[in-house]
Amino acid sequence: MKDDARKFAPAATRNRAAILDVLGPWLPSRGRLLEIASGSGEHTMHFAAAHPAVTFQPSDPDPTNRASIDAWASHLGLANVKRALDIDATTTFAPVTAADVVVSINMIHIAPWDATVGLVRNAATVLTAGGFLLLYGPYRWNGAHTAPSNEAFDQSLKASDPAWGVRDLEAVIALAGDAGFGTPDVVEMPANNLSVIFRRA
Repeated sequence: MKDDARKFAPAATRNRAAILDVLGPWLPSRGRLLEIASGSGEHTMHFAAAHPAVTFQPSDPDPTNRASIDAWASHLGLANVKRALDIDATTTFAPVTAADVVVSINMIHIAPWDATVGLVRNAATVLTAGGFLLLYGPYRWNGAHTAPSNEAFDQSLKASDPAWGVRDLEAVIALAGDAGFGTPDVVEMPANNLSVIFRRA
């Protein structure tokens, strides 16, 4: 339709099933999941359709992405997806004050490091006891890229914006530790990505 605000992200179509395979067993039977930087909204919709008893709160600072998220939820008739919120991870997760799960997919490498700092610290603030933070994307691990394609991707990111880039997993783990998270579960994913799951102590 001409006025359809939905966006279509090929990467989301490729990786959403693999991410759900990791995320699903960790989800509570009921609860609230906050997604930071939801993009087109396609991940949220895939997860929400599979877990109708969980309430999904998508967010994105880009108004065209929020319009896409809301259009997808309306198109699919998913009653457990809330209207997308305008949340900037570098500042606060307001108006969200509590969540059982926080998820962020493919964000921290296409944002300044301050966004990662805010994401982790704000997640620690809003997560309920026993809640967890899941981060998905490419990382440097043990001081090296996990694949030549990730190294090339890192170079292209830095060429676009010097503040962007594939992050060192150890730096993210240290940041999370300072915020009160324990040692993460790290799951190797397709296309040389990782799912990193931090449980709140």
